[in-house]
Amino acid sequence: MNVKMVTGNEAAALGALRAGCRFYAGYPITPSSEIMENMSRDLPKVCGKFIQMEDEIASIAAIIGASLTGEKSMTATSGPGFSLMQENLGFAAMGEIPCVVVNVQRGGPSTGLPTRVAQADVMQARWGTHGDHEIIALCPSSIQETYELIIDAFNFSEIYRTPVVFLMDEALAHIREKLVIPENVTIIERPKPKDGPKDYKPFDINVGDIPPLANFGSGYKYHITGLVHDETGFPTDDPQITTDLLKRITTKISKNSSKIVKTKTFMTDDAEILLISYGSSVRAAKESVLQLRNDNIKVGLLQLLTIWPFPSSVIHEISKKMKRIYLVEMNLGQLYAETRIVIDSNIPLIKVNRIDGELITPCEISSKVKEG
Repeated sequence: MNVKMVTGNEAAALGALRAGCRFYAGYPITPSSEIMENMSRDLPKVCGKFIQMEDEIASIAAIIGASLTGEKSMTATSGPGFSLMQENLGFAAMGEIPCVVVNVQRGGPSTGLPTRVAQADVMQARWGTHGDHEIIALCPSSIQETYELIIDAFNFSEIYRTPVVFLMDEALAHIREKLVIPENVTIIERPKPKDGPKDYKPFDINVGDIPPLANFGSGYKYHITGLVHDETGFPTDDPQITTDLLKRITTKISKNSSKIVKTKTFMTDDAEILLISYGSSVRAAKESVLQLRNDNIKVGLLQLLTIWPFPSSVIHEISKKMKRIYLVEMNLGQLYAETRIVIDSNIPLIKVNRIDGELITPCEISSKVKEG
């Protein structure tokens, strides 16, 4: 058994390499910089390529280009850097280009609290880039989950031909705990086109909702654009083609949400009160459940590992037997409206929030629950 003591940022880098990431472009920014440092050291050992770019816009542009050559690629950033990446995140969604963007969240808006923790980018991950689109966003709460879930991020990116956002936070990035590196993991490789270069169409829906992507430099020549495009990749403003394209790039994710959504439960079998949380807040929520159980209060926890697509059906189902639900987030309640929609209107949904750059504590959560 291979066991290491690592930080969250180190685990993200290790998991990315295990998933087959062979290209990293980035720009240093607190609190994500250690991911970049680890990739700069370890990528050359596996014949990968690392490049420090002039800014975050160039960083995501570079990983998009690398992905089109067939390389699994990643960048990492935080706060203002994630904001700068939004236009190219939309380009990757429209061009259906696999890549992984790690956002180690910190306090904001603007420069905000560069060295402090927050979970204030969950809505930006979903709606930061403009236009109708779907996004996959995953959110670990431990070192082990970081390693395993970033492998899932690369797999989802390749399966659904889409960018994937990996939402960490400052606390998880810098804590150090045990990582058990599994001997066997599932690694998904990008399907290759069956057509020869002369017949290949990069967006041919006749072969399915997710057409195979040929590698630039392998004899296939095709057009990639952020404009609405036809099956050949060249721009069009035909109303029917526009409708079909935008519906396809959204439904290829939404209709597969049951395969993408990942959640965990903790002591929910007999629970009458439910905590819902994600990321580093889960750590405090788990301890709060144990504290409240000691006081004979039947509390359980639902952890969201997938934030987007939103786990609507999971939350709806588990909420049916609950008397009250508490949503624990280190923001002002960014997932409150999404959660409120999917639970019965008669069930109280109460916010438990902290936004001062400090970790939310088990006592804060327990006190809120005891207030009723």
